[in-house]
Amino acid sequence: MIIDTFRNVFKIGELRKRILFTLLILGIERIGTHIITPGIDTAALAEGFKNLQGTLFGLYDLFAGGAFSKAAVFGLGIMPYISASIIIQLLGAVIPFFQKLQKEGEEGRKKIMQYTRYGTLIISAMQAYGVGLFLQTIRLADGRLAVPDPGIGFLLLTMISMASGTMLIMWLGEQIDDRGIGNGISLIIFIGIIARFPEAVIDEYQQFSIGERGLLAEIILMALALAIIYFVVLLTQGTRKIPVQYAKRVIGRKVYGGVNTHFPMRVNTAGVMPIIFAQAIMFVPTTVLTFFSENEFMMTLQQWFSMEHWFYWFFYGIMIVFFTYFYTAIALNPVDVADNLKKQGGFIPGVRPGKKTAEYLDNILTRITLPSSFF
Repeated sequence: MIIDTFRNVFKIGELRKRILFTLLILGIERIGTHIITPGIDTAALAEGFKNLQGTLFGLYDLFAGGAFSKAAVFGLGIMPYISASIIIQLLGAVIPFFQKLQKEGEEGRKKIMQYTRYGTLIISAMQAYGVGLFLQTIRLADGRLAVPDPGIGFLLLTMISMASGTMLIMWLGEQIDDRGIGNGISLIIFIGIIARFPEAVIDEYQQFSIGERGLLAEIILMALALAIIYFVVLLTQGTRKIPVQYAKRVIGRKVYGGVNTHFPMRVNTAGVMPIIFAQAIMFVPTTVLTFFSENEFMMTLQQWFSMEHWFYWFFYGIMIVFFTYFYTAIALNPVDVADNLKKQGGFIPGVRPGKKTAEYLDNILTRITLPSSFF
């Protein structure tokens, strides 16, 4: 059944071109993760990064597809673009200028995209400068430096290389949107994460072959992984259907409206972003506390924020719930939905248009977001 579906997909000429183009772009993105920024001692850098896997740098390296730990030109990944997009969305909630752009349709969307590009360039340049400073601090026990010739020249070169790499990744994502199968940015993040999948499979096989894990444990782990994937997809596709009715309007000899339909409100409006934000926040204390390892109080705090401590998981859960509500509030505004329904002559049966409709939608959104955040 699945093989037949894939076979039929490649029979459609236009779709086949889009898929092949997308694979080509993703291949170019993976090549960029192996092009090292000039001025780096790769052997010293790799050894220095072994101690940073459980910190914020380790998380950043995950979303950069392993490029950050190599100090590659794509080392910043697509995260500066995501940060710029979130900032623009937040500005749209508080600044009238951006609110106006959001309501201008396609023209407004193009202007917002342009501002997002500018923001991406600024953020990536600032982050690249910070990365350059960080790389210059990596020194091994034998005295070797990750950057043999530190200084302003190396910092400028790192800024130019990594900021340009981020802008190129952003452009590649837009090409997938325009000429590929869409969701370019999400696909770039996805391909960066699954790039470690073969290594994980090999590691799992080695643990099984030397007897660290038995056959029953492997079967349980695979069944658990498949069950998690199933329920994640189920929740992602889940929607709460709000009934909407459009009043009849007579214009000339034609009758418009009078249609009964529904407004699909996604159960998981925020997607995976709350987990990314919460994980980044949880890694900040661990990263900072590593610089104060000689202080007894700081060592105690570091234990509290380790994955083995109950406080870590308790605080992590609170952060996920908070960011789920936070991102949902940005992604879906009940007031805007109510205003659009009113302008189009639509209403929810039994609910007055305008403010009452916004309150009704907000109440439903609040209730369905809570189980979504827990999940």
